[in-house]
Amino acid sequence: MQLLPKKGILLVNLGTPDAPTPSSVSRYLKTFLSDSRVVDLPKILWQPLLRGIILPIRSPKVAKLYQSIWLEGGSPLYVYTKAQAEALSKKLPDHEIAFAFCYSEPTVNMAMDKLLSAGVEDILILPLYPQYSCSTSAAVFDAVARSLQKRRAIPSLRFIRDYATFEPYIDALVTCIKNHTSEHGIPDKLLFSLHGIPVRFANQGDDYPLRCQATTAAVNAKLVNELVWKEDIVQLTYQSKFGKEPWLVPATDATVESLAKSGIKHLQIICPGFSSDCLETLEEISIGIKESFIEHGGEKFSYIPALNASDNHIEMLEKLIYQHF
Repeated sequence: MQLLPKKGILLVNLGTPDAPTPSSVSRYLKTFLSDSRVVDLPKILWQPLLRGIILPIRSPKVAKLYQSIWLEGGSPLYVYTKAQAEALSKKLPDHEIAFAFCYSEPTVNMAMDKLLSAGVEDILILPLYPQYSCSTSAAVFDAVARSLQKRRAIPSLRFIRDYATFEPYIDALVTCIKNHTSEHGIPDKLLFSLHGIPVRFANQGDDYPLRCQATTAAVNAKLVNELVWKEDIVQLTYQSKFGKEPWLVPATDATVESLAKSGIKHLQIICPGFSSDCLETLEEISIGIKESFIEHGGEKFSYIPALNASDNHIEMLEKLIYQHF
C-alpha cells in the first residue's frame, strides 16, 4: 500500500519588530520597505532616501507606538499568529503546521526548512491576507519561491490566493460584529477599514479594491438580513497611507473626521483585512482614530477586534484548509 505524501501548512503574515525599540523597528522597516512589492521606486533613488531620512526619523516614533500595544509575549501580530498556528496544530494533528513572516523571524525560509526537515512533501501556503494584493499576498509567493531556489528537491506546493468571499470567513465576521453590537449597541455608522494601496497598483491590475468591496458587500448583506440593520450603516474606507502618491479613497481618517462633524455620534470600526490585531488596528484605529472622532464631536467609539485566535477564526481556517487540501 502506497503511503500518501506527508502534508504541511504554512501560515504567513507580514512581520513585526522583535522589540519595541528604535533599533529593532529600524531593522524591520528596512526589510519591509526594501521589498519592491511594497515600494517599487528604483532602488538607486529609494534606498538613500529610506536609509538616510525615513528610517532615522520614523523608527523612534514607530517604536513609541509599538510600546503602547506591546504584549508580554511580544508584538500582538506575533502572539496571535503563533496562537493561530498552535490552535490549528491541535485541530489538524496529522499535518505539520508552521508560521512565518515575510519581513521578520521566523522567516519563510526558516519555516520551509522546518516543514521539509519533518518530511513534508506537499505544502499548502496560506497567506493570512483575506483580500489579495500584489503588495501582500504576492510577496508571500515571492518569498516561498526564493526559499526554494537552491534546493534540489522541491515539494508539491499549493497556494491560497485569498478568501475574501469564503462563506465561513464572512460568517465569522458577521458573528464578530453581532457579538460586539449586542454589547455596545448598533452604531450610527460601521466602517470597514482596510489597508490602502496606491491607486496606481489598482490601475495596473491589482484587484484588491474589488476584493475589499466583495467582502464588505457580503458581510453587509448578511447583517441587513439577520439584524434590524439599515444597509447604509456600513461604509468601506482605507487606512495607513504611506508616501505622497494617491492611495485608495475614501480614507479612514478623513471619513471619521467628516462623520463626527456631520453629527454621527456612535461609530464602530472593524478591520476585516487584518487576520490578527497589530499596530494598524490597536494603535492607528483603536487609539488614534478614536481620539480624532471624539475631538471632532463624536461621543461613542469602539473598535471591533480582529478574529485573532478565536474559535470562529480557527474553525474558519480549518475549513479553508480542507477546501484546498
